[in-house]
Amino acid sequence: METIHRLPSGAWSAAGDLPWGRAGFRGDLPRLAARLLDPLCLWQERANQRHALMRLDARMLSDIGVSRAEAEREFRKPFWRA
Repeated sequence: METIHRLPSGAWSAAGDLPWGRAGFRGDLPRLAARLLDPLCLWQERANQRHALMRLDARMLSDIGVSRAEAEREFRKPFWRA
């Protein structure tokens, strides 16, 4: 019995006709995992940096040329916004 798959175009195809053959998506799992994890890692790093920015005192903020108001504005941004 042959397995039938639905293609992104909406058409149906036998598994043997698909570019990945009968192996399915197994070969693409590491790439898929990276595509899913990369944004999560970026968002976590962004949140960590914003928290670290809020821990700086006025002198340290002055050293990097950032006012307390600018630091607070950056801290209030959602983690997914650059």
